[in-house]
Amino acid sequence: MQAPLAPPPALRAGLLGFGVVGSGTHGVLAANRDTIRARAGCAIELAVVATRNASRARAAMEDGIEVLTDPMQVARHPGVDVVIEAIGGTTDARDCVLAAIAEGKHVVTANKALLAMHGEEIFAAASARGVTVGFEAAVAVSIPIVKALREGLVANEIEWLAGIVNGTSNYVLTQMAAAGRSYADALASAQSLGYAEADPALDVGGGDAAHKLALLAAMAFGGPPRLDAVHVEGIATLQAVDFLHAARLGYAVKLLAVARRSGDELQLRVHPALVPRESLLARVDGRMNGIMVKGNAAGVTMYYGAGAGSSETASAVVADLVDLARAVRGGGQVRVPPLGFWEGVPQPRAASLGDTRLRNYLRVELLNADSAVLVLEALSRHHVPVIKGTQSRNTFVVLSGEVLESAMAAALREIEGMPGVQALTRLRVEQLE
Repeated sequence: MQAPLAPPPALRAGLLGFGVVGSGTHGVLAANRDTIRARAGCAIELAVVATRNASRARAAMEDGIEVLTDPMQVARHPGVDVVIEAIGGTTDARDCVLAAIAEGKHVVTANKALLAMHGEEIFAAASARGVTVGFEAAVAVSIPIVKALREGLVANEIEWLAGIVNGTSNYVLTQMAAAGRSYADALASAQSLGYAEADPALDVGGGDAAHKLALLAAMAFGGPPRLDAVHVEGIATLQAVDFLHAARLGYAVKLLAVARRSGDELQLRVHPALVPRESLLARVDGRMNGIMVKGNAAGVTMYYGAGAGSSETASAVVADLVDLARAVRGGGQVRVPPLGFWEGVPQPRAASLGDTRLRNYLRVELLNADSAVLVLEALSRHHVPVIKGTQSRNTFVVLSGEVLESAMAAALREIEGMPGVQALTRLRVEQLE
């Protein structure tokens, strides 16, 4: 009688950090142990954890898991095959990730800022050492957008992608639209529910979305993440009245991250925008995320899911671990390049925002109703086409056709300087075509 085969060796993981992401990853690995093993082809075992709060981690850990306080010890630990970076930030995280790679260890991270700022260096080091960096959790958390761009859409030339990729901002905007709240009230609500940090600047200022867009664009169009090429605007200046006007015009207001290729140029921008009310992105509300991708073969595809949360982030982290475990059991390395391209491709150059053509929404508060004519004359002088204009007493709302950003900026400067203009609000319009 033939002896039963020995089980394949486990994939041994070291975890850096035991906060929201780290504790969630431990929880998912423990709760779904049997299912994960069946799908991965071998067990995935947490071998060692590094955290500043060692007593908290020890209380939560099963027997046999080593708890340390120095993350660099985990990065260089001889009993670890893959390092899960969940400490956040960029300086210490970069040092630990590069140290782990130098030791021949794979890395899985949810740290979008780390990869947006240091991705080129990290991916190059991983390639040279023959290891993999997994980062499904770094963009839109529970949405498998990394796998979609790197694998599901590999046959396509990507034309554009547009996404709602920050749950905090989307919750604030949903409250302003649905409940008519001011920005300050909506943000306070998000903070009271734990959806926003005490210092929410990275979220509401658009920085978090810019980090994610840099990674998305690299996977969609090739080349390294180009964070410095992203034009970024936040939502702090939005007013509830503009949500009402947008709705009357058939639009919703969202904070969008957009990458759009035109010839050999690539637009990279994060800003609040009006999107058609019937579009799928207009229906992404609350803390949810949604990303649309237009490929020349697949057409428009849509990806929707939770953009934050402990178990949601852990789901994506463990998905990367399963990919690694499958490769280890198969006797080789993961053969999907981190950003989706094995060979260099001609990179589109970053387009100047001034050369971008977009539609616009304007709300002009006038000192007297007759000044609306002067506003229209100024728009005409700068060749800004007007699709629709409505006036209610001293409020004049304009929807423009496509126009160069440079021309629109010049028109706005003239209008703001008019003696009959009290206030001016401008939002871009994204048609998602």
